[in-house]
Amino acid sequence: MSNEEPSESKEPIKIGELTPSSREVNAVVKVVSKSETRSVTSGRDYTIHRVADALVGDETGCIYLTLWDDNIDKINEEDTLSINNGYINLFRGSMRLNIGRYGSFEVMKESPISEVNIDNNLSSKQYEQERRYPPRRESYGYGRERRGYGRRGRY
Repeated sequence: MSNEEPSESKEPIKIGELTPSSREVNAVVKVVSKSETRSVTSGRDYTIHRVADALVGDETGCIYLTLWDDNIDKINEEDTLSINNGYINLFRGSMRLNIGRYGSFEVMKESPISEVNIDNNLSSKQYEQERRYPPRRESYGYGRERRGYGRRGRY
């Protein structure tokens, strides 16, 4: 049995190779720009969080990295980040790189990336987003015609 965790043993992936279903993303990226911080309310517990997007990339392409709360203040433009166990999700049909609760990143002292290919922005491409929940169908019993839930006098 190996002592290494799966995400630690994976080779870093180039940004140009990412897909909407990429998981366990390990990458070295350079921060091109960082957006203004905005406040959003969590749908689960109605707490207010800070969120910002950073355009990050390498010589093969770039993508938006979503930063939450304290992580926003940890990075600056021109920083080089080593991302461990990140993942890709679709936000309004465009790919976003996320750190998540199981991922991490660190700011590197020296950058192996000299230039970022901003012409190949993966976040500018639109993808068809899968439905989160199955559509409501009569066969699932969600319809209005279920016994006891329909109009009175029908049964």
